[in-house]
Amino acid sequence: MEGRVKRIVKPSERRLEPFCEHIVTCGGCRWQPLPYDLQLAAKERQVFDQLTRIGHLEIPAISPIIGSEKTQFYRNKLEFTFSDRRWILSDEEPDALSDKERCGLGFHVGKFFDKVLDIKKCYLQSEPSNAIRLFIKKYALDHDIPFYNLRENHGVLRNMFVRTSDCGDVMLIVCFAQKSPCIEPLLDSISKEFPQIKSLYYIINSKLNDSVSDQECILYKGEEAIYEEMEGLRFKIGPKSFYQTNTLQAYRLYCVAREYAALTGGEVVYDLYTGTGTIAQFVSRGASKVIGIEYVPEAIEDAKFNASRNGISNCEFYAGDMKDILTDDFIAEHGHPDVIILDPPRAGIHPDVAKVIMNAAPSRIVYVSCNPASQARDLEVLSQMYDIVAVQPVDMFPHTQHVENVCKLELKTKL
Repeated sequence: MEGRVKRIVKPSERRLEPFCEHIVTCGGCRWQPLPYDLQLAAKERQVFDQLTRIGHLEIPAISPIIGSEKTQFYRNKLEFTFSDRRWILSDEEPDALSDKERCGLGFHVGKFFDKVLDIKKCYLQSEPSNAIRLFIKKYALDHDIPFYNLRENHGVLRNMFVRTSDCGDVMLIVCFAQKSPCIEPLLDSISKEFPQIKSLYYIINSKLNDSVSDQECILYKGEEAIYEEMEGLRFKIGPKSFYQTNTLQAYRLYCVAREYAALTGGEVVYDLYTGTGTIAQFVSRGASKVIGIEYVPEAIEDAKFNASRNGISNCEFYAGDMKDILTDDFIAEHGHPDVIILDPPRAGIHPDVAKVIMNAAPSRIVYVSCNPASQARDLEVLSQMYDIVAVQPVDMFPHTQHVENVCKLELKTKL
């Protein structure tokens, strides 16, 4: 059973007025009423609880959480979904709405795969993100372009992705459910209205799910990528590239990972789940060799391009499923790792990967996680051979319950 707040009898003296009108239904930034210092304290406690209660781990004192400099407009990527049957608000009469008024463009409502909340203004990404979304919605309604029906799987406009960089670059990817004569006029109108869009793509996705990792991204206008910079390194961001969504906090996160790696110049480093090779290249100056492994082939191509462009010659990158690529034979061929840095998806690492890591027995492991719960589970396995010597939470997503966490592991002196 689930309870819902009907009214607040007496609010806390520290309770803040939410800045976003969509907070009740959207659910993306639920912690808006909580002052930021209390958010950080709660996240720090969350890390402690999950490591000690789920992982049953002995941990050192947790370093004070690193807060985000920006608490609004901090994301560099957002995905919006089209729906011809949007979420109806409590003060609306469904029967009084026309078909066009039932269309929406925004975020999925929690627990409902087929319900989308129409968003007027989102505080997660800087402009022109909101302006682009609102323009596309208005153009589509004015020109009778069908919004997608997520339950019955028909329509034309399906999803859109907006990527921005601190360098001022903007990338837009519009996803259509089928080929249509409306595509070129729409994209031309977007390009004319927003000349700052440096890279404009579209995708035809006729599958029954929204995943585009296996779909062709077609460059319609502009350059094939946008770029991000960090400590003089320049990173290419393509339409499928993984890059930490809070750019400023990503830099702080990578600084922690580099500090925990404690490189002296002669180490072989494995960067698992390397994405576009950002961490690999960020630590490469202190290593003799860095091996990066990532599932997405396009991301590995970007990583190779980035390394070449940045003049880095001691990084090698390989694409494939981690449990299939990272084997004892692979390590024998490419060199024994002195340090392993891993930043897996929310689900954590596969048991086979944990076995290979322990067989390799590097001196240090730096485990970066966006989900301390799965991290705790994995660390419980690794703790058979490793001591956790440092824990550093980093807040990548203000106003949400999510927290990033970095743990430094050292090989036990006696096994």
